Amino acid sequence: MSEPEVIRVADDQHGDYEVIIGHGVLDQVSARVPEAAERVLIVHAPVLAGAADRIAAAATAAGRRPVVQALPDAEAAKTADVAVRLWSVLAESGFTRSDAVIALGGGATTDLGGFVAATWLRGVPVVQVPSTVLGMVDAAVGGKTGINIPEGKNLVGSFHPPAAVICDLDLLRTLPGEDLVAGLAEVIKCGFIADEHILRLAADPVAATDVSGAVLPELIARAVRVKADVVGADLREAGLREILNYGHTFAHAVEQVSGFRWRHGDAVAVGMMYVAELSRRAGLIDDALVERHRAALDRVGLPTSYAVTGDVDARWRALRAAMGRDKKTRGSTLRFVALTAVGAPTRLVGPDERMLREAFDAIRR
Repeated sequence: MSEPEVIRVADDQHGDYEVIIGHGVLDQVSARVPEAAERVLIVHAPVLAGAADRIAAAATAAGRRPVVQALPDAEAAKTADVAVRLWSVLAESGFTRSDAVIALGGGATTDLGGFVAATWLRGVPVVQVPSTVLGMVDAAVGGKTGINIPEGKNLVGSFHPPAAVICDLDLLRTLPGEDLVAGLAEVIKCGFIADEHILRLAADPVAATDVSGAVLPELIARAVRVKADVVGADLREAGLREILNYGHTFAHAVEQVSGFRWRHGDAVAVGMMYVAELSRRAGLIDDALVERHRAALDRVGLPTSYAVTGDVDARWRALRAAMGRDKKTRGSTLRFVALTAVGAPTRLVGPDERMLREAFDAIRR
């Protein structure tokens, strides 16, 4: 991908916006801040202080007043305490409704930055600058924002579409290898729910993880197109958009029960295996498609099983309770995104408790 790829996300309510994917596009961030903004809050992950300073310098050159704030690492940023601290910074710095936020970092940073923008004065513009595969293909696109509370992940949040999303592939060079691989879970998810060619491209693990090559940028662009198509048709998750949560019901439970020590992508990989095993028991898919999940995830180095030490029954009860708080749940009825074939998502509503436990036993070790 020599020239940046530009993918438009349709939004009839707030206006369309663009996702720009390419090497060396960080310098476009300042130009994507709405013209009326006199002040800009730049929140960033700890390792991206240098990139944040570059964005701040560009903002200053454009006549704006940047305020730069480093965040705690990863999910530690997505708390009410951090949000309150940033609201106070906005107040102390005199931010008005015409000013803006830039969120630079992984999915936790873009979730938090978007949430702060959504809630400050009931909404100010945000430019998302994801620095991870996970952030580029999932968290930064689509306008979902949120924070975690002890009872669950993303239970507090708002829909707040960005003014733009800038995906500078050079930022991926700052990622540890295991974090880059974890982000591929969301890419592979898009392959299973909508774009089978993703699964073929990801079959070469070396190419799929090469930041300088041609395959990883194509994987990212294809996954963004899948998300753009879905959110353009269903901004507020009234129906279709739920398919993007494939594997996430169990994944979010794993994250919560672990105290958010699991990488999100690793949890999604195991979550996809869980729902594949559950779907097989419900008669929706065959053995071959379950094994295709395992092969696709294992090939790139993602986990396909869930280790349990200690009391297995107690762990299952904790996971089952966490799934009951999933945002797709209605009343006491669990609802899973499932498949009938690759590219054919459906819903599995209220599976029986025996099948839920059997699927867990199938993936645990």
